[in-house]
Amino acid sequence: MKNPHFNPAKKHHRPDGFQNNHNSFRGKRWHEVLRWRWQAWRAGHPRPISEPIAVVAPDLAFIHANARAGAAMQPAATWIGHITVLAQMGGLNFLTDPVFSERCFPVQWAGPKRQTPPGLQLTQLPRIDVVLLSHNHYDHLDEASMVALSQQAGGPPLVICPLGHKAWFARRGMHRVVELDWWDTHVLEANSLAPEHARIPVTLTPAQHWSARTATDALRSLWGGFAVLSPDCHLFFAGDTAYSKDFVEIRHHFARAHRPEMGGGFDLALLPIGAYEPRWFMKDQHVNPEESVQIFKDIGCKRAMAVHWGCFQLTDEALDEPPRALALAREQQGLCASAFHVAAVGETLHVPNRLNEVAQPINDA
Repeated sequence: MKNPHFNPAKKHHRPDGFQNNHNSFRGKRWHEVLRWRWQAWRAGHPRPISEPIAVVAPDLAFIHANARAGAAMQPAATWIGHITVLAQMGGLNFLTDPVFSERCFPVQWAGPKRQTPPGLQLTQLPRIDVVLLSHNHYDHLDEASMVALSQQAGGPPLVICPLGHKAWFARRGMHRVVELDWWDTHVLEANSLAPEHARIPVTLTPAQHWSARTATDALRSLWGGFAVLSPDCHLFFAGDTAYSKDFVEIRHHFARAHRPEMGGGFDLALLPIGAYEPRWFMKDQHVNPEESVQIFKDIGCKRAMAVHWGCFQLTDEALDEPPRALALAREQQGLCASAFHVAAVGETLHVPNRLNEVAQPINDA
């Protein structure tokens, strides 16, 4: 199958799909998968959790009042679980990779089962304006969740996604979809803002990962992260990624917008910390907490929220291990806990308004 978006001038394009910028992804062979499962079985992995995943009741009063606040909206992010975050900024409600189903699998009677409930149920969400979709793996693109959002009161959200996803949505009757290539930007018109602040650029950024929805479509659609430069909050969503030079390049790309006199770097980064063991198998697709801290430093963000952990048992580390490994990595790099925050499921993180202060990165121990 040919890649309809193929551009030979772009190094991540291939005639039949896409690749990473710096380390080409190669799908694992059957004997590598067997080796992984054999080693995990012999070692007794994954081990059970030693402490419960923290879950708090969501602050629904704040979330819904904030959703109606328009230009007075306070930048905030609520961790719903796994990779799903409700980000409120610029008068708009954004949702990252919505996954509310019990299992991240083609069917709901098999596959990885949710170990912690969503921090908000679909029925508790405010109206979602924009979905930021990073790629098509089942723990990121959940069909039932997307169909439910398309039927929300007030009309479906706008879905912004990498190249190669429109046809999937169109087959399910969803047509408010914008596809982007790496470094492409779509500008949102946020009517609730004052006219001078009514444009919010959303840029698809590179990531070190891969895509597949079936056994025959690997690398046919693109993957990536997002930079959302709302006047009141600059948000970075890494999506699913391994570590690569891409993150230094992302910092350079946005250096002009992140000059100190312009408010500094990203106000909040949503960075994955889970699904990383064993390293020989996962290193080319998922960061571990130490590498996630390096991404924090590479992109020059002010604060981060840990995502992609504590919900689905996808790999060998215990479900509650990533925060402990993150705490060690933070200590080694001189970051305080408030700089790279581990939220409880359902917790809302309030982010200082970029328009009101010139915040500096939090990097003291």
